[in-house]
Amino acid sequence: MKVIGIGKNYVSDKAEISGLKNDVQLIFTKPETTLVTDNKDVEFPSITNQLIYEVELVVKIGKTGKDIALEDANSYISEIGIGIDYTAKDVLTASREKKQPWALAKGFDGASPISSFKPVSAFPDLNNINFDLLINGEQKQVGNTSYIIYNFAEIISFVSTFMTLKPGDLIFTGTPAVGAGQTFKGDHLQASIEGELLLDFKMI
Repeated sequence: MKVIGIGKNYVSDKAEISGLKNDVQLIFTKPETTLVTDNKDVEFPSITNQLIYEVELVVKIGKTGKDIALEDANSYISEIGIGIDYTAKDVLTASREKKQPWALAKGFDGASPISSFKPVSAFPDLNNINFDLLINGEQKQVGNTSYIIYNFAEIISFVSTFMTLKPGDLIFTGTPAVGAGQTFKGDHLQASIEGELLLDFKMI
């Protein structure tokens, strides 16, 4: 299984979208060992003092595909869930200073808590999905896929030109343009899609 992420993929103003599409998507990968499932609590990683959360919709690939045509790409989605893409910001800063990759800052154990998944058929319009994140009962991030720069189909088509996608592969599709911030030990995180609570865990 591959865990794939896309960075800087949402805007606050839809008018910005066309100007930001330049066919250069910011793609990274995360090890399968970053995943935390079944709403299990997440152990605060010892490798960082600056843990940054980003809530994201996660699409699951349902069939094998390579060089997928844009018009066919959404048919490769089997399910949709929600997750947190964690970044060890201090580790990332140190890596950037040395012009090193993001692997350690994004790839530590527990960096990708994910919810259960709902069938893609439950979402009649992939370009109009609402999602949000609460931390300790306070709303921190609100998103809607109409504010996405590269939509699900564009991400899948692009990624598949570089690597074969297989059933079970997961793609984190980007976080809302505002609201990402720091997580602390003891925080209670709850993420929902269309008002349905799917991800619910504590940072311990």
